[in-house]
Amino acid sequence: MFNRWVNRVLAAMESDRGDVPGWVLITVMTAGLVTALWSVADGQLKSIFTSALRSVTGP
Repeated sequence: MFNRWVNRVLAAMESDRGDVPGWVLITVMTAGLVTALWSVADGQLKSIFTSALRSVTGP
């Protein structure tokens, strides 16, 4: 039983060779989206952040 499980795991590992893993694509696409949004909304994001910091009051 253990040998069958090991053989299945090894077969699954070999079938993915040469393919870009899904997590790599998700990471690259997320970085691209963040960069695109940041370049478009940079001024507004700075304004929101500055306004939020000014509204915080301490003891």
